[in-house]
Amino acid sequence: MKYVHVGINVINLEKSIEFYQKVFGVEPAKVKTDYAKFLLESPGLNFTLNVRDEVKGNQVNHFGFQVETGEEIITHKERLEKEGFFARDEMDTTCCYAVQDKFWVTDPDGNEWEFFFTKADSEVHKIETIPSTPCCASSDGGTGSSCC
Repeated sequence: MKYVHVGINVINLEKSIEFYQKVFGVEPAKVKTDYAKFLLESPGLNFTLNVRDEVKGNQVNHFGFQVETGEEIITHKERLEKEGFFARDEMDTTCCYAVQDKFWVTDPDGNEWEFFFTKADSEVHKIETIPSTPCCASSDGGTGSSCC
């Protein structure tokens, strides 16, 4: 695996970017009007900020593992399905300003875990092909901007 991925919800992107730049000691790798991504080499962390109108309670958006190849996606998906997990696919999807192959599993408490491979950058935040996936779902079940 290349990076552990953590996505959190924030209200003020500019203030959050400023805070995490200081905490991590690096500039964000990607910044859009409603999204920012930090990539840390050590530890291997893909950390994203996802803008919401309101945040309260748990601000974890989702967790994930960024892998280095598309083949790793298939390997991990097959491994987890053999362990009895249901894996929800999102192959060749546009989300988080990137084209990705990914799948999702859910822990016993409802926390979403994403395994994803980024194929290319995109100028589009999301394409709503699957309306209720964690990547493109808001906390109220509608479509939103929570992505990697």
